[in-house]
Amino acid sequence: MMIEPSSPTKNKRPFFLRRGPMENIATALIALGFLMLFQPFALVLYTWSLVTLLAGTVMFIIVSKFPE
Repeated sequence: MMIEPSSPTKNKRPFFLRRGPMENIATALIALGFLMLFQPFALVLYTWSLVTLLAGTVMFIIVSKFPE
């Protein structure tokens, strides 16, 4: 009888520590910031557009350093 070594189980990270989904969220945040910047209807959205763009950009830079 031959005993086979058990294959290592893949350690799944929580959702907020995975690179792929968080990059998608950061990209959506950047796109939302651009939409807020170029809309002509609400001054409040225009006011917060730069903050949204910067938050998405910083988030993307940080998340892109996560391991795959």
